[in-house]
Amino acid sequence: MFKTLATIGLAAGVFAGTFGTALAEDKAVKIGWAAWSDAEFVTKLAAKLIKDELGQEVELVQTDVAPLYQGVSRGDLDAMMMAWLPQTHADYFAKVKDKVTTLGTVYDGAKLGWVVPKYVPEDAIASIEDLKKDDVKDRLKGRVEGIDPGAGLTRLSEQAVKDYALEGYKLQISSEAGMLTTVDRAIRKEEWFVATSWSPHWMFGKYELRYIDDPKGSLGKAEHVDVLARKDFEKDHPEVAAFLSRMKLPVGDLEAAMFDAQETSYEAAVDKYISDHPDQIKAWLEKNEG
Repeated sequence: MFKTLATIGLAAGVFAGTFGTALAEDKAVKIGWAAWSDAEFVTKLAAKLIKDELGQEVELVQTDVAPLYQGVSRGDLDAMMMAWLPQTHADYFAKVKDKVTTLGTVYDGAKLGWVVPKYVPEDAIASIEDLKKDDVKDRLKGRVEGIDPGAGLTRLSEQAVKDYALEGYKLQISSEAGMLTTVDRAIRKEEWFVATSWSPHWMFGKYELRYIDDPKGSLGKAEHVDVLARKDFEKDHPEVAAFLSRMKLPVGDLEAAMFDAQETSYEAAVDKYISDHPDQIKAWLEKNEG
């Protein structure tokens, strides 16, 4: 639920507004994404299929969340595949909902939460409320390991700190990579930690983690992740829009693919996913036989 490679195309388009709102048919389809592992996999999977199977060039544009929503709403980007709704990205979506089109849901059952390693006893930490215990606060050093300042998970986690009156705690604003580095280091030493996290994520394939309860519901409930497109995208690129509207992955398949990407590369994991799921891919492309 995360930034370094914002391209010249986005800088020119989103920030200077130099692109028209209706991109010509012969131009590459611009798909924006933020540097979260789930977004990277589904975006690169879509891009390969659009290029290889539909014959349409694709330009991938990486940036932060706010510019993604702005870019699609202005027509500087054609689409994004990572609108976490109804709660995580509620603020961003509210500002652009009348200027974008929702093509479909790429996966259901996404969730946000705080995790601890499974070696932390449940009788010590079962819920966020347990973080108030003096001995627990000492073991955690008054830290909640966080991600990017602009992420919806960060906003909700800041609210959770207030809702649960976690005095003496600080949400460590960092990045997905920074949070994961801290988690990896702590697990190697079997140290206690609590970290902001989300599903789907490859970290659940690599580490033994568990979500802790959120009785106040500060971090929201199950989410769906939608594909948003600029207005008129369906008219300008009907075949690509139809493909994106049909593209839907089971969360379990996505997490396995994300873990493959960490072990190899996103490109290799995309190739493996396409090879391992021919019927699913045919359905997305409407290449059913007969």
